[in-house]
Amino acid sequence: MQSGLLWHDSSANALSLKIGRAIERYRERFGAAPNVCYVHPQQLPEGEQRIGEVAVRASERVLLHHFWVGQEQPQG
Repeated sequence: MQSGLLWHDSSANALSLKIGRAIERYRERFGAAPNVCYVHPQQLPEGEQRIGEVAVRASERVLLHHFWVGQEQPQG
């Protein structure tokens, strides 16, 4: 992913709710649905998961309580 939306949410809400809000904001801003969301590894101790059609992955490049959502093109 080369570009996307960086969302911050340090509330006590569930991770799925935080990511859901970031996904909704991405749709509002770009008029399309994201397919990937990167989060800090501490927020995803059980490893990669999915929220609807969005793959949620850990990345050391993302700060704690931040969510980087966007569209990733398939490799090939």
